[in-house]
Amino acid sequence: MKRATEYLLSAVYLTYFSLILLLFHVAQVLAFWIGGRAAQKPVADWLNRCIMEGWILTGSTHKFRFDYTPPTDRPIIFVANHQSMFDISPIAWYLKRYNPVFVSKIELSTGTPSVSYNLRKSGAALVDRKDPRQAMSELGRLGQRLKEGACSVVIFPEGTRSRDGNPKPFAGGGLAILLRKCPNALIVPIAITGTGHFNPEGLFPLRPNSPMTWTVLPPIEPAGMNGEQVARQTQEAILTHVPMPAI
Repeated sequence: MKRATEYLLSAVYLTYFSLILLLFHVAQVLAFWIGGRAAQKPVADWLNRCIMEGWILTGSTHKFRFDYTPPTDRPIIFVANHQSMFDISPIAWYLKRYNPVFVSKIELSTGTPSVSYNLRKSGAALVDRKDPRQAMSELGRLGQRLKEGACSVVIFPEGTRSRDGNPKPFAGGGLAILLRKCPNALIVPIAITGTGHFNPEGLFPLRPNSPMTWTVLPPIEPAGMNGEQVARQTQEAILTHVPMPAI
């Protein structure tokens, strides 16, 4: 019975999710055509709001907490652990005043309605993990935008999602490049819990009745540290808020 409920609620939500992606893709294209990125961004923000509000169809809940409120007058690099594709929407919505732009794998730049379009139009760093030179160039470009005050940056230093909820080691290479371009940036960790339980493998089935939380943690001043040291300190901060999975 439990398994049947999982399949039913997953089908309901994923039908909703697919329709939202298609509708907002059209809306984003029209908004960009009319008013450029300034008009398209609010549409993308509401896409992310609708994605996460739809989780109620599965009985799942989300909370976004601020243990620290980031400043708006300084470049910010948000650093988060990565459990699921659903990690992104609450960050995009609740931190929209900071104009967050994501570091993403290049494969996501095509093929997914709404999501791929927004990544391209937002100026995300679309990293080819098989091409270090291209990856460095993309991160450097985004770091320059960060320095100019055009956006904040969101990076998942694990590189790929942790399927068991236990964060993988944080890599410092991407952080090093961003900080080289924008050395006065403030590092703000975000601890994510529960999304890996909600979305354990693929998209189907999801696990209904999953509580999910995002917590913005106190900042880390990166001055005097290299990328690996910043990554290590950020992961240590996040681990204090991410429960270890049961064995």
